[in-house]
Amino acid sequence: QTTRETPSTPPGHTNTQSRWYVDALIKTAQLWNKSKEDLASQLVDLKSELIQLRTAKVAGGSNTKLTRIHDVRKGIAKVLTVINANQRAQLRLFYKGKKYTPLDLRPKQTRAIRRRLTKHESNLVTEKQKKRQTHFPQRKYAVKA
Repeated sequence: QTTRETPSTPPGHTNTQSRWYVDALIKTAQLWNKSKEDLASQLVDLKSELIQLRTAKVAGGSNTKLTRIHDVRKGIAKVLTVINANQRAQLRLFYKGKKYTPLDLRPKQTRAIRRRLTKHESNLVTEKQKKRQTHFPQRKYAVKA
């Protein structure tokens, strides 16, 4: 057994603390396969454990509980990151092919690129210039062999 796994509990005893301990140290790779409901329930579990740990800190709990606060906070961050990434992926699918997409879903560009003329705008020609080009076109030369 590794140190991160929970030891087996004796029959008749429920070890809720150890279950949360495993959840807090869960790998992000395992979270990607979970459903939206599973992630939401895990988030609720982690947040409730964080509240318990903080009250234990105020009450003067053991040192191990104080160090667990860090792990639980990071676990909450991992779950929220996966939830947010999944939501953004769904939004990208929804807006694919639509005329407009929200600004935060558009690809990141520099300020200079955003202000640059579009291809259509750069190809526009004034009426006077059009007339000049039609009346005086580019001369074509052929070399006599």
